Amino acid sequence: MKAMALQCNPKDNVAVLFDENAFAGMEIEVRDKAGASTEMTINQPVPFGHKLALRPIAKGEDIIKYGESIGMATADIQPGDHVHVHNMDSKRGRGDWKEE
Repeated sequence: MKAMALQCNPKDNVAVLFDENAFAGMEIEVRDKAGASTEMTINQPVPFGHKLALRPIAKGEDIIKYGESIGMATADIQPGDHVHVHNMDSKRGRGDWKEE
């Protein structure tokens, strides 16, 4: 059985990984809420419950999870990359940044 990730909303550009032993080069199955699935390769180790990119995300572009922006990319992110504090920054609750 392959490791699995879930795309929570069709608008999402990230999926949540459900595997405790995910490693670089591992093939995983990404399912959406309708049950459709695709396969992709993980580029770095990704911890259980963390996000991975489903498509290229440019620096400054929104990270979309649950159909909502949860932050913005601080670097270019490739499909299969781990998405976390090392390459994204929150846009919520900040006094130094205004959303347009």
